[in-house]
Amino acid sequence: MIAESAVPGEALKLAQKALAQQDGDSLETAVREHARLVYRIAYSVLRNSADAEDATQEVFLRALRYGKKIARISDQKAWLARIAWRVAVERHQALTKTSARAVEALESLVSTGRPADHALLEQERSAVLEQLISALLAQLRDALVLSTLEEIAPREVAEMLGISQAAVRSRSFRAREILRDRLLALTGPGMWI
Repeated sequence: MIAESAVPGEALKLAQKALAQQDGDSLETAVREHARLVYRIAYSVLRNSADAEDATQEVFLRALRYGKKIARISDQKAWLARIAWRVAVERHQALTKTSARAVEALESLVSTGRPADHALLEQERSAVLEQLISALLAQLRDALVLSTLEEIAPREVAEMLGISQAAVRSRSFRAREILRDRLLALTGPGMWI
């Protein structure tokens, strides 16, 4: 039982602890099986590991609120993926509204046994590709990221985005075509081989 004098933060912690004791097995199983997927979805939207970790925690806190209902959910993966997508989009919108995001610096080159100029070229290619993906229309980008990059089944992506499976496939195809055309326009046919 929560003491009347408990501050809101302490009350939340006590309530979470009580729920966790009741439904720990279901939630623990969900976390163990789907935490990486939830993190990848959050990262694909937020593009920042710290923000993605925070979003992942929020997803499982929301799942915790469902209590014993978690065990009755037939497709936990799709359910958690939908929650992860909504949480990540909400966080991204909040971050965009409150402050302009700074451009991340290139990661320091790690010795991998290959020439530094090759590693730098790969980083530059990745950065260009990320910028091109970010510049896509949201409907194309979302379908591409979820279906192609995160390898979520078209049926699940369709449910997450509220569109048909055919629309998911069409949007992913169109996004890949646009990316290919833009890459070729930027670099010529030989650079991306």
